[in-house]
Amino acid sequence: METRATLGGHVIFTDPRGVDHDALVTAVWGDACINVVFVSSDDSKTDSYGRQIERQTSISHAASSGATWGNCYRLPGQPKPDFTAPEER
Repeated sequence: METRATLGGHVIFTDPRGVDHDALVTAVWGDACINVVFVSSDDSKTDSYGRQIERQTSISHAASSGATWGNCYRLPGQPKPDFTAPEER
């Protein structure tokens, strides 16, 4: 099993709403963060090529202290951490 993200590798990206997406790594910035691309889950984001892609940058690993509610990644097979949703203001 992989122990760190690699360029072109598969990761699970958790968006800011806490929804998981299969994603591909497009850049690795040391051990600190990665950039990813994934197929949009929004039905309205469809064009003549099919479902559009979305990109996220500077994504921290879910286990790192920099990970926030969602907006993080983990490797396949790693458990999804328990996050507490931010409070409504």
